[in-house]
Amino acid sequence: MGSKWRKMKLALGLDSCVHIPRALDDSSSPLNSTAARFSGDVSGDTSGYHSSTPTPSSSGLRLSKYGLKSPKGTCAICLNTMKPGQGHAIFTAECSHSFHFHCITSNVKHGNQICPVCRSKWKEVPFQSPASNMPHDMSRINQATPQDTDWTTVVRRLPPPQVDAGRQNISLYHVPEPAIFDDDEALDQPTSTTLNINEADHDTINTVEIRTYPEVSAVPKSASRDDFAVLIHLKAPHSGRKQNVGGNNTESPPPLENSRASVDLVTVLDVSGSMAGTKLALLKRAMSFVIQNLGPSDRLCVIAFSSTARRIFPLRQMTDTGRQQALQAVNSLFSNGGTNIAEGLKKGARVFAERRWKNPVSSIILLSDGQDTYSVSSTSRTNVGIDYQSLVPNSIHRNNGLGLQIPVHAFGFGTDHDATSMHSISEISGGTFSFIEAEDVIQDAFAQCIGGLLSVVVQELQVEVVCVHPHLQLGSVKTGGYQASLTGNARMACINVGDLYAEEERDFLVTVNVPVDKSSDEMSLLMVRGLYRDPITKEIVALEETRVVKIQRPDIGGELVVSIEVDRQRNRLRAAEAMAEARVAAERGDLSAAVSILDSCHKALSETVSAQAKDRLCVALSAELKEMQERMASQRVYEQSGRAYVLSGLSSHSWQRATARGDSTDSTSLVQAYQTPSMVDMVTRSQTMVLGAPQNRRVLRPAKSFPERQRGQ
Repeated sequence: MGSKWRKMKLALGLDSCVHIPRALDDSSSPLNSTAARFSGDVSGDTSGYHSSTPTPSSSGLRLSKYGLKSPKGTCAICLNTMKPGQGHAIFTAECSHSFHFHCITSNVKHGNQICPVCRSKWKEVPFQSPASNMPHDMSRINQATPQDTDWTTVVRRLPPPQVDAGRQNISLYHVPEPAIFDDDEALDQPTSTTLNINEADHDTINTVEIRTYPEVSAVPKSASRDDFAVLIHLKAPHSGRKQNVGGNNTESPPPLENSRASVDLVTVLDVSGSMAGTKLALLKRAMSFVIQNLGPSDRLCVIAFSSTARRIFPLRQMTDTGRQQALQAVNSLFSNGGTNIAEGLKKGARVFAERRWKNPVSSIILLSDGQDTYSVSSTSRTNVGIDYQSLVPNSIHRNNGLGLQIPVHAFGFGTDHDATSMHSISEISGGTFSFIEAEDVIQDAFAQCIGGLLSVVVQELQVEVVCVHPHLQLGSVKTGGYQASLTGNARMACINVGDLYAEEERDFLVTVNVPVDKSSDEMSLLMVRGLYRDPITKEIVALEETRVVKIQRPDIGGELVVSIEVDRQRNRLRAAEAMAEARVAAERGDLSAAVSILDSCHKALSETVSAQAKDRLCVALSAELKEMQERMASQRVYEQSGRAYVLSGLSSHSWQRATARGDSTDSTSLVQAYQTPSMVDMVTRSQTMVLGAPQNRRVLRPAKSFPERQRGQ
């Protein structure tokens, strides 16, 4: 067992005595050039080769004890297996890492002379050439397949590097961009992944469930109640999608059975100088996972930004060919320059605005480890009231009236990113903000995000809440980040819910003033109804079931039994408000006041009905508040992780959607809250691919949302 573990470490370029992956300094690479070798059809055992001497990484990450992982026998570029007898040539570099020969030659063709795993700078590179026609120019790579070629030379000695003092000013890639991004790949009709689905099944699947819960079931006739709470619970239908999760097959995306809406996804990736080394290698691996799990009807575009921004891969369908081209583009990324987030988002927004074809679902994934020094001044960076609108193009602002729904799901990578601006970008666009604190969480975080995006079953959902009793008026409508509007006489409210992932849940709390009424034994309070667009058929669907909320009006009042469902949501809203208030105090530098606010909320929650009933959500909220207090122990701790952790939590509660945050495996905070089954499946697939065994899974462990688990008890 020890021998196998040592072989795996050597294959990953890790020293046997340390667990922390480090990047090689490009200026010093004492590599043994004779170690580069080629085999026509072998598995790439690297046990006889030594890893390169590491130097400290520039990463501002909390490095995991697991280090940089790559399963033995798996190509780090395409993530497919490298097994004997499959007809694929294997190249093992001088740094001991192995790849499919066609993958690494495509990488080299794009000018990349650095190992995608350990960032070693190679002295010899794989070279694809038949013996009869050996070229002298490295940039000329014959595209013959390994099976049909008489191989005589597979590596080329590189000339000494020429130092270019102005490298940071060179554009990211030499391929010119078109003036208009209207070169997106045409879509096959219909624009959904549909396999043998009949109308009857489709009608059964796409049904939004509505439940309502009054605060108490009865109010005496002679009594009135101010701010009487009613909970409106929504649950999206399941998608019917079945994934091959947890197995050993990593060579193709999970099979789709039934149907789902196809996605146009634009990834806006930070490749500034601070991303050099481990960060960039992990980003490439996470992007490879995303690419491998998109379906052939999904389209992907890749924007890379540093001091400027470039579209390095146009909007293309993720067919087998599209995936291979996307993988090559991602693995050609290199890091240099500054951080211009606004320019990256501008390019990403242009892709959506200028595309000729549209998939039903559109989204942007933004990742950055730094601070935008081009659009936001350092003096105003921590100002809670600062306007970050300039970072986000108007075309992707939510509720901008343009009809585009392009949420930006922002990921703050490491401890040096600007959490305030990243959170603001996500809020402005209607997306989520995740805090990637530990380096080995990036792939799981991306997996959770696309697990949701690839399961959209409801779009443009709008819910109406109408007062039924003639003397009733709505007091408040608490919806978090979702837009809600009241009519002039407060008799009706409209909630714009938008898209829902498969089996995703939403809870909204409305209040009314219940008047004295001796006319009957029962009172109808509210009626709940809604409309949404089916992403498969594009038809507008009315919710089949209209809910009417009723309470009993007895002559004599009895013991009031408070609804656990209502109390649970009151606690969630109270905790979210306390988090927001504590954050404002912390940004003023008053950490003692911030901690006091969180502690007071924690004590108040402990006295509620749901806390006394050991409600799982209430227990988790208390743990989350405690963890936030710990991350406000000092200004240094708050700057490093507290701010990002709080903002990611606020984003999650605001949209009632899962975000990744922190890396503590011992915490019982709401890291898993709001996860859907599709998210759980994709995270499980990611963790199985990287760690290989369920017992090694960490951070984003599969779990149902707390309200769901409570109802299932």
